[in-house]
Amino acid sequence: MPENQEPLPPAPGPNEPPPAAAQQPVTETAPDTVRPVGGWVTGLARRIDWRIAALILLIGGLLLVWRAVSVHAKAYGKAETAPQPVPVAVAKVTRQDLYNEVTFPAEFRPYVEVELHAKVSGYVRDMNVDFGDHVKAGQLLATLEVPELHDELHNAIATQQKAEADYTNAHLIYQRLAAVNKDHPNLVAQQDLDTADAKDRTTLAAIAAAKALAEKYQTLVAYTRITAPFDGVVTKRYADPGALIQAGTSSDTQAMPLVRVSDNYLLRLDFPVDVMYVKDVHVGGAVDVRVESLGGKTFVGKITRATEKVTEDTRTMITEIEVPNPKLEIVPGMYAWVTLKVQERPNALCIPMQAVSAEQRGAKAKEKGTVFVVDDGGKVEERAVTLGLETPNRYEVTAGLREGELVMTAGRGRVQPGQIVTPVITQPLAYD
Repeated sequence: MPENQEPLPPAPGPNEPPPAAAQQPVTETAPDTVRPVGGWVTGLARRIDWRIAALILLIGGLLLVWRAVSVHAKAYGKAETAPQPVPVAVAKVTRQDLYNEVTFPAEFRPYVEVELHAKVSGYVRDMNVDFGDHVKAGQLLATLEVPELHDELHNAIATQQKAEADYTNAHLIYQRLAAVNKDHPNLVAQQDLDTADAKDRTTLAAIAAAKALAEKYQTLVAYTRITAPFDGVVTKRYADPGALIQAGTSSDTQAMPLVRVSDNYLLRLDFPVDVMYVKDVHVGGAVDVRVESLGGKTFVGKITRATEKVTEDTRTMITEIEVPNPKLEIVPGMYAWVTLKVQERPNALCIPMQAVSAEQRGAKAKEKGTVFVVDDGGKVEERAVTLGLETPNRYEVTAGLREGELVMTAGRGRVQPGQIVTPVITQPLAYD
């Protein structure tokens, strides 16, 4: 054993704990397992370089993708923003019969209406009708009791018969004397012959007078029978059986009528026309009639007559329409509304009201306005026009447009003159 070498400690026994030195942990690394500091830094640098390279590659790829998307978006945006013709609503300039309408109140009344009076005084014996009854011409309505008239009639008939007998006797005497004078001239005195002739003619005249008197009383007796003068309706009854009726031969007597009869099968519809529209009233012209009390029933009537005079108090002219009423559904006294066409312009060149801007409509138009015209190439042109009659939905054009041209009816604020548009013919639905 070398002399500088220390002896090894004895191996512990099986039951002895190991030495203290053997229990301490090893804090040092064998020289061949310890990595130098410079090698660790080099590995870290390698790992950092790989990450930076990957990040650079990722950023580069994202830049390429972003550029490609941007170029595509710009190209797409340019394609989308390319100007395209704007569709606009247009209407054709046409010719139509233009007019305005004005409405007047009207009232129905019977075509004929009379109050039946008695021609003779007497008591009502029979009253055969009451108000609301429909009657025919010649139908017996009432009978008066006038006994003295019958007596007068009988006397007149008797007088007529006596006159006829006197004439027969006088005529025979004259004929005999004339025959004798013819066969034996100068046998009969001329004076006797003339007297017989005069008596013959006098009795003949007496017959005529007696006959006229008898006919007079026959007529008066006929007046005791009150009959309907026409087909109609009894609208009023004034007397009952037993009432004394005065003869209605004078307005001073204030005689009471028996009944009132109206012809309701043909009615008159009267309405006052304002003086401003008198020039538009023409006999035979059509009007629209609306009867509210019949559920708004409407029909077309024709003007039959007008007074041709303006009433000074109301400054209106009464105009009348004849209205057949075969079913008696219209009752006299009902009100109606009559719509009259005024300011008529036949075959006028016209445009929809929407073709004129809202600022120029109505009183502001003053016969002048502008419209947007779309030509055959779709180009918008602003054109001045002269306006005439204004109706609720159209304007008459007296200058500035031709029939068949297209005018814009909406969207004037979205286009400019000279712009290309796509015209769409449609009905105007709203104002600009």
